[in-house]
Amino acid sequence: MVNEVSIAVKDLMRSREKLYLALMLGWQDIRQRYRRSKLGPFWLTISMGVMIAMIGIVFGQVLNSPMKEYLPFLATGIILWTCFSTSVMEGSSAFIDAQGMIRQLDLPLSLYPIRVLWRNIVICGHNIIILPLVFLVVGRGITWDIFWLIPGFIVFCWNMLWVSMLLGTFCTRFRDMPQIVNSLLQVFFYVTPIIWMPNALSPRSANLLVDPNPVYHLVQLVRAPILGSSPTLMNWSVAIAMAIIGTLVALWFFGKYKKRIAYWL
Repeated sequence: MVNEVSIAVKDLMRSREKLYLALMLGWQDIRQRYRRSKLGPFWLTISMGVMIAMIGIVFGQVLNSPMKEYLPFLATGIILWTCFSTSVMEGSSAFIDAQGMIRQLDLPLSLYPIRVLWRNIVICGHNIIILPLVFLVVGRGITWDIFWLIPGFIVFCWNMLWVSMLLGTFCTRFRDMPQIVNSLLQVFFYVTPIIWMPNALSPRSANLLVDPNPVYHLVQLVRAPILGSSPTLMNWSVAIAMAIIGTLVALWFFGKYKKRIAYWL
């Protein structure tokens, strides 16, 4: 196991030296997607804003939730979930989508999951513009707990990276896996408090769906500071433990099969 982890770490060190390339490629992916559009990536923000408004109006009435509490909760949750789910989904095909570059260029393979992560961080940054508008509409401000946002987002991204590396390697070998990943993400979307608030359920039901849910703890690391509270000790414990254990597993798996990725493509 030590040898495999060492191979993966060396690849990551090479990626760090070429980090500028991953950042450039990630930004270029976004520009390429909207290259003939005048608004460019802001179409992502507009469509996200419309979706949040529609879901907020409908589910706010269905769940009978106060709009001042529900709309910021929903907007933050949708933006973070989109970042997480898209990173995981695109990360599962990171090597497959970049097979042309992998076959022709001698670049560290971990560069491609980093590229996917950076691309979705940029998109998330665009979508965050929605939040000040939502807070202004409902008359809500921010508190000093907002400073927890920085370490929370770092742990959030850390988890997205190891998941992308692990799934990217696995899905390169088993091409049906991305469809399974997509189905699992749909399940997590509905069982995670994204469009529903935990207090909308009975305490017993909420505890069954919330406490064992690792995605909830990841989202809360970022959502809680934005909404004016600090993440709980359980949020930090679950997210950091998941990051450490997941990173070791991802490094071992990636290091073990790194040389076969180009062959599987």
